[in-house]
Amino acid sequence: MKRLLIIAALFLLIAESFGQQTNPPAGQAAILRGTVTLWESRQTLQFVNLAIKGTTVGTTTDANGKYELRVPPNTDLVILFSFVGYETDSVPIRLKPGETRILNHGLRQISTQLESIEVKDQQLRTSTFSRLDPKIMTFIPTINASVEDLIKTMPGVSSRNELSSQYSVRGGNYDENLVFVNDIEIYRPFLVRSGQQEGQSFLNPDLVSGISFSAGGFDAKYGDKMSSVLDIRYKKPREFAGSFDVSLLGANAHLEGSITKKFTYLLGVRYKTNTYFLKGLDTKGNYKPRFFDVQGLLNYEINKKWEVSVLGTFTNNSYKLIPETRETSFGTLDEAYKIKIYFDGREVDRYQNWLAAVTLSYKPTSSVRLKLISSIFQTWESETYDISGEYWLGKLEVFQGSSQGEITEIMGIGAYLQHARNYLDGTVFNMEHRGSWDRERHSVQWGLQYQHDFFDYRINEWELQDSAGYSLPHPPDSLGSPYPPKLDLELSNVITNHNKVNTNRIAGFLQDTWTLNATRSDISITAGIRAIYYDYSNQVSVNPRVNISFKPHGKQDVVFRLAAGFYSQPPTFREMTDLQGNIVPGLKAQTSLHIVAGSDYYFKAWGRPFKFVTEVYYKNMQHLIPYEIDNLKIRYFGTNDAHGYAAGIDFRINGEFVKGAESWASLSLMKTEEYFEGAWIPRPTDQRLNLAIFFQDYIPKFPTWKVNLTLIYGTGLPFGPPNSSRKEQTLRMPPYRRVDVGLSKQIIGSNTRFSPKNPFRAFNSMWITLEIFNLLQINNTVSYLWITDINGKEYAVPNYLTPRIINLKLIASF
Repeated sequence: MKRLLIIAALFLLIAESFGQQTNPPAGQAAILRGTVTLWESRQTLQFVNLAIKGTTVGTTTDANGKYELRVPPNTDLVILFSFVGYETDSVPIRLKPGETRILNHGLRQISTQLESIEVKDQQLRTSTFSRLDPKIMTFIPTINASVEDLIKTMPGVSSRNELSSQYSVRGGNYDENLVFVNDIEIYRPFLVRSGQQEGQSFLNPDLVSGISFSAGGFDAKYGDKMSSVLDIRYKKPREFAGSFDVSLLGANAHLEGSITKKFTYLLGVRYKTNTYFLKGLDTKGNYKPRFFDVQGLLNYEINKKWEVSVLGTFTNNSYKLIPETRETSFGTLDEAYKIKIYFDGREVDRYQNWLAAVTLSYKPTSSVRLKLISSIFQTWESETYDISGEYWLGKLEVFQGSSQGEITEIMGIGAYLQHARNYLDGTVFNMEHRGSWDRERHSVQWGLQYQHDFFDYRINEWELQDSAGYSLPHPPDSLGSPYPPKLDLELSNVITNHNKVNTNRIAGFLQDTWTLNATRSDISITAGIRAIYYDYSNQVSVNPRVNISFKPHGKQDVVFRLAAGFYSQPPTFREMTDLQGNIVPGLKAQTSLHIVAGSDYYFKAWGRPFKFVTEVYYKNMQHLIPYEIDNLKIRYFGTNDAHGYAAGIDFRINGEFVKGAESWASLSLMKTEEYFEGAWIPRPTDQRLNLAIFFQDYIPKFPTWKVNLTLIYGTGLPFGPPNSSRKEQTLRMPPYRRVDVGLSKQIIGSNTRFSPKNPFRAFNSMWITLEIFNLLQINNTVSYLWITDINGKEYAVPNYLTPRIINLKLIASF
């Protein structure tokens, strides 16, 4: 830690020296001074950057908007004025030696994009989607630096694992979220059990141009999942550009551009390793995680009517672990315990997949657009381990005012052996047609899709438990008997199976969006219907959906929304596999009725734009397939015999808390239960309260220094002992609390000037960032290791997530 702090200090010192400005000698200089104001209101502006074009000479305005700058005399100069959120401007000057000139200047403000209402064409925000700025992902301080990390700060979204890109939305689980890239559905690995194994998200932030997210009540064109939609648009570049970033956690690079006016390309490469921060976990050993992927998007305009694009990706992830020891203290001050485990064995997991998609677009008229999309996703996954652990559990006496303690009593000694040989080969093929027709106040969209799934899954798992030399479950004693019984060795959690699944589905939708000009308000309505046929259960589901938005006349700053609809989720390979690894035939689609009422309120504070969003929702769910979650692994019961609900309210305020930098805060209150085994019980994702804050700021008088902070607080999720009924899984984990902070220094920007031969002239921007993850050093629990002694008493040993970690990152674009 000390070495990292020293290195970080040296990096930031170099960055500051790199960006320092030099003025000409006082005796030869002329002086330029004045005040910088906002053009529209003449309000003074602080921290505005002034620079002499072509040099490194510059300054910034003070708290009263005033500045003073020494400039070379008898020279034609151009003074640049710039600040985040304002138009960059320039003024030519020429001063005599010793001259002092007053130059007051006004800057025009650039409107911040806050999903604002567009008054022109009487277009309203007609859906439950929120738009996010992809540029924010460059600075958000998170371990994964992914699009999903941004989504985790949205209202209604919760996640208790910083190592994973998975999230739950309004009481749903990870398998209930839709993700699209350019209208192509994206899939995640199926056998991942923990965030350490998962690696990188499919979505490459360097390639993203647009992010839209809905936490429920979405349109009929999105379908077949019950919780949320993340709609991503990749770039369509028109000129050459690129970027790269390097950190202690890996490296990324991307290139984009156009070879001709008709042909564009987009290419991204990423490499990540978790070794650095996995060493901070309680389980010590030899970690070798390696995550690599490459993505490309090619686009060719055949003519004004025809266009073809090709998206290709390849991912190769591996996770190897040779565990050595583990030492964990847990419990309370009055009843504290400590466990120490000595390991033998190893774990090797591999996840390799690729996706190829072709989109053919045809535009016969200016109002009609037709698409034909074909994609194929292939995954090969293996999960293999043989790990034995010998442990002793003791009672810990903790001394007052100290986190250390001594073992005063041995509670148990034992061992266990875990074995797995799991292999999955899966293919998902899609063929889809989409179309749209715009006419006056109507926008009609339709689509028809065919999907074929094939999965070949071999599973072989078991566990041997031992306590003080006795195998568990413990057979009856036969001491002194000349004929002791020959009993079979009983293993725990035995799952052995080989399943092959072939399924087909056909889905289609039709929806229309139209606007009405009533006497007292503008009304926008989106109504549609989606139908699905699934041959696995020979079931047809019909899902009508409607979304109504209206804006009262005379109140341009308020929009009200009401959305309702049915959502069906046919069982996939994961849901149709029960706790014993069997494929359960005839499972019905899970269904959910969404009712969402919300409002957007736009206002100004401190002369800057803000937006306050409120949504109240209720979800009635039928034919639920019960499940339990261990870390990231979801184990389904393989039955449709549960029903439930989720209800809550979400708040979000976003805007320029600091001038020129968007920040936001989200608060969610939610309760979700299901009726199963004759009782109402909390669902595994029942997180009653979730608070997320993303905040950006600039250091006073140093506008090239930027601070970013994320704060997440979530109440505990329900859990219970292994192999217990769902009714017994009502204990609560401790709350999830995490603060990550990033300090960034811009060393190359729009005002930085270099000589013609300087190689850094090629860069548009360069930042160096110091990130501190888990700033408050809080031990967050992701799951539990259950230890059972010979008397049958069980101890829940918490599996903690990452401790405080420091990361250095260099980000550059050209």
